[in-house]
Amino acid sequence: MLNHNFLTYSGKISLRILAEIIYFPVWWYGPGLVRTIKKLSLFWLNQEKLIGFSVWLKNIFVPMYGQSDFGGRVISFVMRFIQVIVRGLLLLVWLLIVLAALIIWIISPLVILFLLAAQISSLSGSI
Repeated sequence: MLNHNFLTYSGKISLRILAEIIYFPVWWYGPGLVRTIKKLSLFWLNQEKLIGFSVWLKNIFVPMYGQSDFGGRVISFVMRFIQVIVRGLLLLVWLLIVLAALIIWIISPLVILFLLAAQISSLSGSI
């Protein structure tokens, strides 16, 4: 008896496709979401390293160029305070971008399903 024919393989392929379709939401909101959060947090940490916010914040009271007199300390503090504010705002913008990407990841399947349902309902209404 033949076990390897068109009908056998088409049945196996159809079951595999059905299983993948059923598993997709589980993966999207499970392991896929965890991996996306890890990658987005790694991206944000790399942006923090690129901007150097923590270094500027850590050294805000350290005088620049070794100038430890009162005037040098004041100028160093003001300059570093301005740098901390600007770099902090830039880091906040990157955080908002990361959060927007995460929100898009979470709602995109729902939006696609809603748009697909609206398209199908408009097709059935026109028939």
